Amino acid sequence: MASAILACFGGLFSSSAFAQGTIKIGEINSYKAQPAFLEPYKKGMELAVEQINASGGLNGKKVELITRDDNANPGDAVRVAEELLTRDKVDVLTGSFLSHIGLALTDFAKQKKVFFLASEPLTDKIVWQNGNRYTFRLRTSTYMQVAMLVPEAVAMKKKRWAIVYPNYEYGQSAVATFKALMKEAQPDIEFVVEQAPALGKVDAGSVVQAIADAKPDAIFNVLFATDLAKFVREGHTRDLFKGREVVSLLTGEPEYLDPLKEETPNGWLVTGYPWYGIQTPEHQAFVKAYQERFKDYPRQGSIIGYSAIMSLAAGIKKAQSTDTEKLIAAFKGLTLPSPVGPITYRALDHQSTMGSYVGRTKNVDGKGVMEGFRYMDGAKFLPSDKQVQQWRPQD
Repeated sequence: MASAILACFGGLFSSSAFAQGTIKIGEINSYKAQPAFLEPYKKGMELAVEQINASGGLNGKKVELITRDDNANPGDAVRVAEELLTRDKVDVLTGSFLSHIGLALTDFAKQKKVFFLASEPLTDKIVWQNGNRYTFRLRTSTYMQVAMLVPEAVAMKKKRWAIVYPNYEYGQSAVATFKALMKEAQPDIEFVVEQAPALGKVDAGSVVQAIADAKPDAIFNVLFATDLAKFVREGHTRDLFKGREVVSLLTGEPEYLDPLKEETPNGWLVTGYPWYGIQTPEHQAFVKAYQERFKDYPRQGSIIGYSAIMSLAAGIKKAQSTDTEKLIAAFKGLTLPSPVGPITYRALDHQSTMGSYVGRTKNVDGKGVMEGFRYMDGAKFLPSDKQVQQWRPQD
């Protein structure tokens, strides 16, 4: 199966026997704090490494993945990044899930002059306001995902909006973009209430009641994981969603949709990953390989983990080196296939053009799915080059 997958990915890797030496990839993430996303993510990385090594390695060298937990703490993330470089002698760094940790590692990469691929953190600052020449980002950012939802949100013609989000970098970034893009498209919009609980500590009853008391026409939700489940449960209990449109970031991802089961709300406009309905050859080959290896279906994290390793492999192959400066040059404009379509790392800001799926939630026999979904090419949902140049410091 590995050979079939690698055929889809354009023969990026060497078929020769392993040469002397090993390419070490150091990966840092919040495995204990966010297992729903990061356990499938780690499996995706492992599948990619296994496929690369089974095909003869990378530039004739075996690839080794070394993972470390950051305890969902920026200070710990920087500490283990230093250990990976000095003790484990890794060649490149990748990882991070939580946006504030991604920013800490972005700054670490700048200070240490080491190549860092931010695989998952969504805050726009990683490639814009806090961007630097050593950091590239794979995942579709908050700006991009919000921009994918805004046209349909505007078409709802709802004036009074409530907003609920986790009060840290990711939530703040998503809400700032939603407000700006909605206000630009619909000048008479009103944001009548905001609820911003701490990550993982939502008091769902009080949040839902505060939103209900404001009598909004629609809700923009950025909660995820257990916070989302509590919000949905309490919202159903108090009829918060009845007769109201809900626009919800990330909710269509299996990591967060699957646990809702029979509580899955119908008709929410979401971004997500409907793995069960994507029919492209690249995706079907990936799903088959993943299921054969892990006896489970992939999640969004699986796609990100797999694509992060394949991105590093493509960059190292192009550079013919793990030298930081050569990798930076190789990644600027780097294009490669992924299970969800081709992606390019832009030279302008180091953001990949990976897209996302947009659709509506539906409860089907006690299970949440996305219906009416379509893939949104990330390249079409980015701000202008001029705007990016104003935000991003000069390298």
